[in-house]
Amino acid sequence: MTAQTAACIDHLVVLARDLATGVEWCERTLGVTPAAGGEHPLMGTHNRLLNVSSPAHPRAYLEVIAINPQGTRSIPESDRRWFDMDEAALQQQVAEHGPQLIHWVASVPDVAASLAALAALGVDRGRAITASRPTPQGLLQWQITVRPDGQRLWDGCLPTLIQWGAAHPCDHLPASGVQLQSLTLQHPDAAGLGAACDAAGLRAIATALAGPAPLLQAALSTPRGPVALRSAPPPSTPSTE
Repeated sequence: MTAQTAACIDHLVVLARDLATGVEWCERTLGVTPAAGGEHPLMGTHNRLLNVSSPAHPRAYLEVIAINPQGTRSIPESDRRWFDMDEAALQQQVAEHGPQLIHWVASVPDVAASLAALAALGVDRGRAITASRPTPQGLLQWQITVRPDGQRLWDGCLPTLIQWGAAHPCDHLPASGVQLQSLTLQHPDAAGLGAACDAAGLRAIATALAGPAPLLQAALSTPRGPVALRSAPPPSTPSTE
C-alpha cells in the first residue's frame, strides 16, 4: 500500500441494536446487503461493512456496528466502548428509532501529530490505542483515538482519528453500488469544531457549518437513487418538529 500523505474520510459509523437489525436497515435504506465484517475483541463489538468508495472519496466504507452479546472486551472495566456505544440515552434512541448514523472516522497519516495538535487547542480526543481483528485475508491492524469515557466530541461531528497498518478494509471489500458523495457537519459551535478539524489536518475534507442543532449528513448514491443519511438530534436536544 502506498504511504498515506493526507487525511481522508475513512468510514461512516451506523449504530445498530444488533447486527441483524443493522443488515435489515441497510437493505431497506440503501438497497444492498453489507459484506461480512468481524469482531473487535478490544471493545466487545462486531460489525458489517459496505464499500462506499467514490472518485471524491476513494477509500471509504460504511460500518454497521453493534455490541456483540457473545463477545468479551479487554479494555479496563472502568472504561467505556468507543463511539458512545455504552451511553444509555443513545442506546435507547437506537432501540426506539432503529439504526442511525452517529459518527465518522477520519484516516490521518500521523495520528500522534494530529492528537498533539488537538491537545494544543485544549481538545482531548483521547489516546491512540492499537486495535486489530482477524480477516480471511489476514490481520487488520490500526491505531485509533479513544477516550476512556468513550465519548464522541461535538456530538459526533469531530471524527475519531485512525491510522491504518499495511492493510485497509477497502482492499478486499467488493464494490457495492453505493458511493459516498459528500459529508456535511453542522453544529452550534461551528467555530470550535472547525478549529479542531483544522488542527487535526482535516481542512480539505471537513467544513463545519453553523446550525441550531448538531447534524451529520452523508449524501450517497445508491441503486435506489440518492439517499441522505442524517444523524438524530442528541437525546438532550428537544425536537423542533
